[in-house]
Amino acid sequence: MAAIISDKFRIFNAGQFLESLSEGSTDTGVERTRMYFFVGRSQRWDSYLEIYSKNATAFVAGQEVYVGSSYASATFKAKIRVVNADSLLLYDVLPSSTASPNVGSTLKGWNGTSDTGAQALTGVYRYATEDVPPVPLDNQAEKYDIYDDIIAAKRVTSTYARTVIRRYNWDLVANPKFDMWKPDYSATPGGGGQIGKSGATGASSISDAKFYVVNSNYEVFKCLYNGQSPANPTGTNATYEPKTTPAAGQGTYASGIYSEPSGTYIWKYLFTIPTDDVLRFLSTDFMPIVDSTNATRVATEAAAVDGEVRVVLVEAAGANLPNGTHYAPITGDGTGGKVQIVVSGGAITSVSVTAAGSGYTYATVALATGTGSGATAYGLFSDSALTAAVTVASNATGALEPIISPQGGHGANLEEELNGKRVMLNIRLTYAEGSGDFPVDNDFRRIGILRNPLLNGTTDYATVDTLNGLYSVKITGATAGFVPDETITQTVTGGTALGTVVSWTLDSGSTTAGVLKYIQSPQLHKNNGVVRAFESNASNAITGGISLASGAVDTTFADGTVLLGSTFTDGLALPEIKNNSGEVIYIENRRLITRAPDQIEDIKLVIEF
Repeated sequence: MAAIISDKFRIFNAGQFLESLSEGSTDTGVERTRMYFFVGRSQRWDSYLEIYSKNATAFVAGQEVYVGSSYASATFKAKIRVVNADSLLLYDVLPSSTASPNVGSTLKGWNGTSDTGAQALTGVYRYATEDVPPVPLDNQAEKYDIYDDIIAAKRVTSTYARTVIRRYNWDLVANPKFDMWKPDYSATPGGGGQIGKSGATGASSISDAKFYVVNSNYEVFKCLYNGQSPANPTGTNATYEPKTTPAAGQGTYASGIYSEPSGTYIWKYLFTIPTDDVLRFLSTDFMPIVDSTNATRVATEAAAVDGEVRVVLVEAAGANLPNGTHYAPITGDGTGGKVQIVVSGGAITSVSVTAAGSGYTYATVALATGTGSGATAYGLFSDSALTAAVTVASNATGALEPIISPQGGHGANLEEELNGKRVMLNIRLTYAEGSGDFPVDNDFRRIGILRNPLLNGTTDYATVDTLNGLYSVKITGATAGFVPDETITQTVTGGTALGTVVSWTLDSGSTTAGVLKYIQSPQLHKNNGVVRAFESNASNAITGGISLASGAVDTTFADGTVLLGSTFTDGLALPEIKNNSGEVIYIENRRLITRAPDQIEDIKLVIEF
């Protein structure tokens, strides 16, 4: 069965995404979508290997593992960076980076000279390095992992979201020729049965056509005509930059239309990108469609005429036509359209639209003997009032193609006209934003979008500007500084609590007291099969595995105190984001992005529907 998901469907979804950010009368209502941009994954990327059915001999960090009858003939080998309860973090994978163990393979330990005796069966394996982040997985297990290492999140509102389109600059080296807007571009599929129609740049669909441009004044124009003719079937190269205020001798602009001096290129003005949008949403590859309230867009929409015909192409110059300047009505289901036709040597040399008309969904210009007059005219006439008929010989040939505007008229629906199937989110992270929600003493390797997360311990949608995603503990009497990404431990009821440090911030004026922020994950921090919570117990110190720093939980810290984005009770604080709440609708794993106290990250995230 032949079917297609059209670009209109993608454009609709992009529009729905934007609308959802402001729908509904209240910020907490179900009609509105609360989107949060998040950063996560402070720990480095390493290859992850799940292990099970271990024997009594432990694998050791710094040693190696392999799969095969011997180390020398191993089909998979790697160095151990970290040993977890049910997994290993590996690096320096050999014999090549594409080597991988089959599920259920026997994994053996190697100390550099001989087997260590450690063995286990292999489970899920994912290759990764700091330079090659793993491809995200679209499953529930991955969602749990993402929530476990979220650092912080920032609310995305409609102010910081725009529909974007591919960027085409006025640059006659990179873009010497433009497609003209036409409603009937199509591909020629393999196997026959259909002949398509391509644009000047080879585009087989309007969504791929290069038919608009942003000029040096950030004015956006749409190409209505590119010089296409029987002599130049793909059009000509552009010469003059379209502007609303062209310099003398460089074309004319009137009523939203810019024409080159020769009339070769005709452009329709659409809108001007304001400075704020330039800063937030203009990138090397993409440019924004301005908000619906933008004054230049509003004016363009108001001037749009549904079913008008601004351009009529000469498909065939023909022969045996009467010489001279003639006029003809544009006939079809619309009204008011009219063209001027110049014939020399029996062939059409030029055609121009003198009245665009309106209401057309189909149209023709008949090269026939004129009949009727005025509103009932058909064929060629010698006067613009269409009253003096011109006789056309029976052996005359030639053809003209009226180009009908998109639905609503040129500029009536910019998202559909310009194929707005992408949305850009602009997120700026400024220093320790959110009073410390975004720490500045570590890096991150994952970004994404959360839809409608809940506040921890409630069933309420999060609506605040920023959210802390980390556990925190108020430390007193620290013997040294804790180190980002080191493992911390505390003896707790039933066993040992483990975590990975994300941030360590000393209190102002102190060298021993501060806030320690950390993550906990089943992959990294299980103790006897359970991830154990750190306890408010001043007697059991929290210790760093690398720094060897040791400090006590400040159990006397006032309950309800908010410090660095965390609200403390008995010296401990939970993440503000309820684990596994809402939906992760976008994930991107990437190389590390380092933060600093004086640094601002300006992130432009493009989502294609």
